[in-house]
Amino acid sequence: MNGSSARVSLIVGSLAAAMLWHGAASAADWFPYKAEATEPAFAADGKKVPIDYTPLAKASKKWDICVSFPHMKDAYWLGVDYGVADEAKRLGVSMKLADAGGYTNLSKQISQIEDCVARGADAVVIGAISGDGLANVIKTVAAKKVPVIDLVNGINSPDVSAKSLVSFYTMGQSTGEYLAKKHPAGSPAVKVGWFPGPAGAAWVEAAHQGFMDAIKGSSVQALDPKYGDTGKEAQSKLVEDVLQANPDITYVAGTAVTAEAATSILRARDLTKKVQILSFYMTPGVYEGIQRGRIIAAPADSMVIQGRIAIDQAVRLLEGKEVSKHVGPKIFVVDSSNIKTVKLTDILPPANFRPVFDVK
Repeated sequence: MNGSSARVSLIVGSLAAAMLWHGAASAADWFPYKAEATEPAFAADGKKVPIDYTPLAKASKKWDICVSFPHMKDAYWLGVDYGVADEAKRLGVSMKLADAGGYTNLSKQISQIEDCVARGADAVVIGAISGDGLANVIKTVAAKKVPVIDLVNGINSPDVSAKSLVSFYTMGQSTGEYLAKKHPAGSPAVKVGWFPGPAGAAWVEAAHQGFMDAIKGSSVQALDPKYGDTGKEAQSKLVEDVLQANPDITYVAGTAVTAEAATSILRARDLTKKVQILSFYMTPGVYEGIQRGRIIAAPADSMVIQGRIAIDQAVRLLEGKEVSKHVGPKIFVVDSSNIKTVKLTDILPPANFRPVFDVK
């Protein structure tokens, strides 16, 4: 894991004092949750229908659920881990999680999924490295009557059984709209360094398109996107390069890792009053950045809830019960105006949470 668990522990541990007062919600009080179902399920142009999501009270048996993540290198996936692990405990099922170590390790994720099914997993929940690259393994898994749940990132496969995710197009769009409202057409132009994440990932392409569509017609000018892995070193180098080449930029916008890295880079360069930061999704570091005025805004996709819903979907499919096949939490933007009213444990893991790979 290249020290990723240690890095995540440091990230979350450093926030413990700032976040302790919120406390941790018990698993029993997360629902019903304001969500949106896509109808018809899996349709790219499907209608978003508001629902109150309520999971099962308990599973009828101790199902074995395999979970596959791209990595655990940042606090975003730690939050999803909290969701899947805590919901597995609440429902009374077994959960085993594997992480592939990064977005460049598609073959490793494929082999981990194959191993899950070979050992007899009843269902597979996948945070996909690639939107298209898992199609063959998912086809093989589905042929064995093992439900496959697409979690967070998006998978382009007709063999997926259910989706627990939000539209990353909407996440990028929400971020772009936030800027476009601050800098409407006719106001002085502002330049934005844009860092959407690893090239080729479905969620990245969707967020990029949403962001670009939202700033059309405004005075916001985005520089060419700088793609890269969501590790702090990779994102820090990209930010440094863009700042060096574009001394006139007003904003840095992109992944949560980009935003977190940019806060220290801007402080070191004495640019905190000149350049502002936005993320297009939420992590503990971004939350703290908004609290402290170092990051101006980020949409919350409630990654904890996405993880919870995915486990509930898996159990419902295994038990032949009614299931919302394409659902995700309602997206909302967090900034200084509403951060004190947000229920923290819906959108982030508790401050004392550490990675959980096995729930028995």
